Amino acid sequence: MTTTVLLAGATGDLGRRISRELLRDTTSDVRLRVLTRPGSTGATTLFGDDDRVEVTRASYTDVPALTEAARGADVVVSAVSGVRPVIVDAQRALLTAAVAAGVPRFVPSDYSADYRSIPPGSNRNFELRREFAASVDAAPIRATSVLNGMFTDLLTGDAPMVLFDRKRVLFWSSADQVLDFTTKDDVAHIVARVALDPEAPRVVEVAGDRVTARRVARTMSELTGQDFKPQWAGTTGTLSAMAAVMRRTSKGDDTFPAWQGMQYFVSMFSGDAQLRHVDNDRYGPERWTTVRDVLATRTGSSAGSTA
Repeated sequence: MTTTVLLAGATGDLGRRISRELLRDTTSDVRLRVLTRPGSTGATTLFGDDDRVEVTRASYTDVPALTEAARGADVVVSAVSGVRPVIVDAQRALLTAAVAAGVPRFVPSDYSADYRSIPPGSNRNFELRREFAASVDAAPIRATSVLNGMFTDLLTGDAPMVLFDRKRVLFWSSADQVLDFTTKDDVAHIVARVALDPEAPRVVEVAGDRVTARRVARTMSELTGQDFKPQWAGTTGTLSAMAAVMRRTSKGDDTFPAWQGMQYFVSMFSGDAQLRHVDNDRYGPERWTTVRDVLATRTGSSAGSTA
């Protein structure tokens, strides 16, 4: 049986990974329909030579065109990235189109820690997802959100928790707070499995690894042979206040400014966004990429995980 997947955001970082996983699946007959904006050539460049991929164009402000793009699809998967104009406005248009076209299922662009119980005002990007989730829940369509904690890849990039030069691992409030991490590739793999699973529940929670700051410091010491230590950086309350000040004084509306990163750490180290119902075996045994694996690659160590 052929499954037609309409993928929004396919030319983005995570979207490319999701499309790769969908097309890699050899157990299902997948037809991938890539949604792109009029005038954009990125999707054609990426997928133009693959006869399993159809590139369709529609503006997110044109619901009738979006509806035609979605017609005949079995599931709409959103991998768009941005702030309110994208996460709320564009996705609402995509959701409206999916319902109008009679698409049975919808996967919103969540791919984050658990935003459902965070305090109001504590995390802009999470609250945008929660706002859109209310629209999803009110729509006559079966939806599945994938929650995965923080992208593990950020530990060696945009999330300065590990201070490699100073041999410190930052933490706020508690070095023993459990933190959920999943790599982008592993998230993409699960999203593809969800897209092809007509019985997927409302929320699928996965975590490629669950560690503490103390455990990360120990791992870095083992990988490098140097003494990495946990470094208290303040309380989550202090960090939240600092993020609020930075937000008020910042210009523009970037997707991931410095203060948003601070808010993310507040949500994680407070435990507010911790995953509570992780089900890594829903689609059978998986080889998850661990925090140790990612840090081993960063440090050039061959002592990564063997699990």
